[in-house]
Amino acid sequence: MRVGFLLRPGKPEAAGIATELAKGIAGRGLRIVALPEHAESIEGAHAVAAENLGAAIDVLVVVGGDGTFLHGASLVADDGVPLLGINLGSLGFMTHYGVSEAAAALDAACGGRLPVQERMRLRVTVRPGRPGAEGRNALNEAVITQRGGPRLLDLSAELDGAGTTTYKADGLILSTPTGSTAYNLAAGGPILTPNLQAIVLTPICPHMLTNRPVVMPADAIIRVTNASATSVTVTADGQWSRDLDPGDVIEVRKAERPLRTFLPQSPFFTILRQKLSWGERQEG
Repeated sequence: MRVGFLLRPGKPEAAGIATELAKGIAGRGLRIVALPEHAESIEGAHAVAAENLGAAIDVLVVVGGDGTFLHGASLVADDGVPLLGINLGSLGFMTHYGVSEAAAALDAACGGRLPVQERMRLRVTVRPGRPGAEGRNALNEAVITQRGGPRLLDLSAELDGAGTTTYKADGLILSTPTGSTAYNLAAGGPILTPNLQAIVLTPICPHMLTNRPVVMPADAIIRVTNASATSVTVTADGQWSRDLDPGDVIEVRKAERPLRTFLPQSPFFTILRQKLSWGERQEG
């Protein structure tokens, strides 16, 4: 087995944790792999370029927070490589394992004893069917927001070719179940359990109070036209962004390949109670 490591930038302790984890599985005769910028700080690691990482490993260990996890997903999910998240961030909805649990989790993953779950992703395409069309897969969401200063946007949405409405809002979020606990949650959208197959459309600060989040089937094709007089920006997972001129279209549908991730030890709602402090009574 070939084990890759991805480290959170700006966290010096990440390299030390990765080195200790690599030493712990050294007796298995595994090949340790990392990106060139990380390989020198992980003892015994072989450097592999980002574009080749997915083909060079069987497991990716992410040492960082959810942002690092999203970066790892963009690098290896298309190759079917499962991710194991070690949390160095704050919330850690996707980096399920703490540092104290990391060695045992990695040993179980390498030994085939840790179950893997598939999470649906989105395929985000800018200007579909036109010259210069670009696409990106997203694990969490595609977000359409204002470009520059604050301005009310007009965003016209279609579902499977049928018009729904033109949103007058600060923007729109198109989220997966995994992403429902991210920006979607902050914008008042619903929480979906991660095993669902669905897409959530949530307006950001809508001008019409009757505009509410909508949950759509995973096989839906959503097209949003920038009906505003100014350009807007579409961002996928906070990792990739493009500008949309007036009249430009973004298309969102289910990606062909899901992300594979190792399951946490705790059930989903236990994680929600821990991360969101559900049920805690404030002393005052």
